[in-house]
Amino acid sequence: MPDRKPVALAAAALVTVVIVALAAVVVWQRDDAAPGAGAADATELHQVHLGDSFASGAGTLPLVPDSQFTCQRSSVNFGQLVAARRGYRLTDVSCAGAWTKSLYEGQYEGVGPQLDAVTPDTDVVTLMLGGNDATLYSTLIGDCSRVAASDPAGAPCRAELDGAPARAVDDEIEPAVQQALHDIAARAPSARVVVAGYPQLLPAERSCRPAVRIADGDIAYVHRVQARLNAAIAKAAAATGATFVDMSARSAGHDACQQVNVRWIEPMSGTTARITMHPNDAGQQALADAVDEALEHH
Repeated sequence: MPDRKPVALAAAALVTVVIVALAAVVVWQRDDAAPGAGAADATELHQVHLGDSFASGAGTLPLVPDSQFTCQRSSVNFGQLVAARRGYRLTDVSCAGAWTKSLYEGQYEGVGPQLDAVTPDTDVVTLMLGGNDATLYSTLIGDCSRVAASDPAGAPCRAELDGAPARAVDDEIEPAVQQALHDIAARAPSARVVVAGYPQLLPAERSCRPAVRIADGDIAYVHRVQARLNAAIAKAAAATGATFVDMSARSAGHDACQQVNVRWIEPMSGTTARITMHPNDAGQQALADAVDEALEHH
């Protein structure tokens, strides 16, 4: 986007791992009920769920009753599903558009710092965070789709952005995520912290316009940057004693270019989803499965 710093590559719009402000999205409720976290009990473990729109389950329904609409906090996000399976007492403060700085400062009116939910009695923390920092995903999806028509068979986004996204991951996102995980552990020193990596949005090479409006040569470019992001989050987790859940291999073949009954990510077009390039119900289930397995092996 115009007049950008090397690590702030998109316009100062609300970032939701895609390019829309989730506060403006109209979401219609489904009739089917979602599993709840169960009644509170003194013997139950306390889980806190943190993170951005991938963590909040933006685009999946129904929403958590009485939750902040702009957060798009779904009753079937992976944190909710894990809590329901395990009988945890859940505090879910995940919120669409969150950066790592949203752990420390209010995000919207009525939405305070997410880190306030983490206390010494927290037993489990689940989260996905980092993709919005440096406006990384909104740049890769927004900017790359914006310039695709100029050279659909080429790599116009790579030509325009070059190494700036990779530098943003190394210089800005990795240290921010590491600091966030360190601060979570400091607030809840006995908690098991499980951070999920981002599932693959796109195949490694094959384009699928118009479902995903990214030029042929930029598919591999976006894929490489996403892999770099996940590697940075894994490194941050290792440095702070958190458990990293790698969704890269699990999500291969379930990207936004796949058929409706296969994909875990909803494409830009050819979908009924109100929020695109985000995990659908199957994607949230897959995330829950992976996090559940990580907790099982603790």
